[in-house]
Amino acid sequence: RLFPITKGISKQMIPIYDKPMIYYPLSVLMLAKIREILIISNPEHIDSYKRLFGNGEDLGLVITYKVQDHPRGIADAFNIGREFIDFQPVALILGDNIFYGQGFTPVLEEAVKIKKGAFILGYYVNDPREFGVLEFDDQENVISIEEKPEDPRSNYAIPGLYFYDDKVTELVREVKPSARGELEITDLNRIYLERGELKMKRLGRGFAWLDTGTYGGLSNSSEFVETIQKNTGLYIGCIEEIAFHNGFISREKLIELGKSCEKTDYGRYLLKVAGMI
Repeated sequence: RLFPITKGISKQMIPIYDKPMIYYPLSVLMLAKIREILIISNPEHIDSYKRLFGNGEDLGLVITYKVQDHPRGIADAFNIGREFIDFQPVALILGDNIFYGQGFTPVLEEAVKIKKGAFILGYYVNDPREFGVLEFDDQENVISIEEKPEDPRSNYAIPGLYFYDDKVTELVREVKPSARGELEITDLNRIYLERGELKMKRLGRGFAWLDTGTYGGLSNSSEFVETIQKNTGLYIGCIEEIAFHNGFISREKLIELGKSCEKTDYGRYLLKVAGMI
């Protein structure tokens, strides 16, 4: 299950080379073969997502929607989605994160197998002060987590992709609002750490994690995606292609989706994947 929480919703609907921003986080969970999805957004933009995806049937998914009426923090997703989760393991991904790199699917496959505890990622950044920061030992055992520290204990930031066991909706009740009045995902992760149930995986130097939470980040991400797609001819975060390769939809359905926008590069790409071009 997936909550693509969307920070700064307005920018989520800016297309990056033929598709809205939300395609990227959605594609990550589809690579993990997750098909039951809850999209949480604010009241002003939830209808945009409903028009874009409907009930998810065209992608072989089951998509439902919930509203976060005002910012109460990322961890609030587990309160909003309590009924949806229904005491099952769950994944949460932020709507402004892009992941790209060879070998990512095995990492996702490892994460979704979690039966007890929480699973997070670590990614080396030049300036970690704007992120949750991980400190860990040589065996990748987490020692500490800090939220936007002035004096970081490492250069490893925590990307916006998290996996939790079936206890998360109970443990989130222990999280108290921070100074800014929000339920911080770092505090939830710290609870798992104190229970000795927090696992992490370090992403290597050949991997790219892009946070589009600022206009600079969005611009850099656009340039990155454009470069990769032009050089390889392969799309990043193409949810229809992933649905087809995962067996979520048939070739006939992929052709139908491609023909629905065949005057665009994106539509022609789908037809190429389907073997029509």
